[in-house]
Amino acid sequence: MKKVYPDAQAALHDVTDGAVILSGGFGLSGNPENCIRELARRKLMGLTIISNNCGTTDKGLGVLLAQGQVKKMISSYVGENKIFEQQFLGGQLEVELCPQGTLAERIRAGGAGIEAFFTPTGYGTKVAEGKETREIGGKACVLEHALRGDVAIVKAWKGDAWGNLVFRKTSRNFNPLMAAAGRITIAEVEELVPVGSLDPDQIHTPSIYVQRIFQGVDYVKPIEQRTVRKRAS
Repeated sequence: MKKVYPDAQAALHDVTDGAVILSGGFGLSGNPENCIRELARRKLMGLTIISNNCGTTDKGLGVLLAQGQVKKMISSYVGENKIFEQQFLGGQLEVELCPQGTLAERIRAGGAGIEAFFTPTGYGTKVAEGKETREIGGKACVLEHALRGDVAIVKAWKGDAWGNLVFRKTSRNFNPLMAAAGRITIAEVEELVPVGSLDPDQIHTPSIYVQRIFQGVDYVKPIEQRTVRKRAS
């Protein structure tokens, strides 16, 4: 099975309006920048995006929001995006907020073939409204359902032609989870290496989860909030 594609345009050629997209990254770290730019270029509409956050007002997934491409967001943190706030309060954007640990576990469950699980997180709050609850081991728990996507877009540091992936530092958070839970997983990498080049003990996502891979280009890697020490006078 040939997995290597020349670029984001080729790798995302069959993604359509209304797709459910899992997007890796934490803040602006580990964002699949090439894939996001291609989705923005194609102006696909009615998207449901599952991601920890939706970028900032003008960076990351925020560019898709700004173009009105996103119908629904399932995420845990939305505090850096003014457009998100405006669209949500204006009724243009459907939002499902989920505690961060629960979000991660729902995605992990999706990749592991687990349909639902009980967790004490969120019991007695708005998160639990309308959901089944049960006492387990003396704790009140909420039933949470797995999350999966039509497409998962992830960004790795290195990958080989089979689709084995290695993530670097902060980008190794939601990216491996997303890769496992997508029906089609598209990985962009900073460095595409020959098969056999990666140490098997260092592979974070094995090739079985990846259907398409390409060498990314023009990475910006923006910083969400730049904080620097003042120069000594």
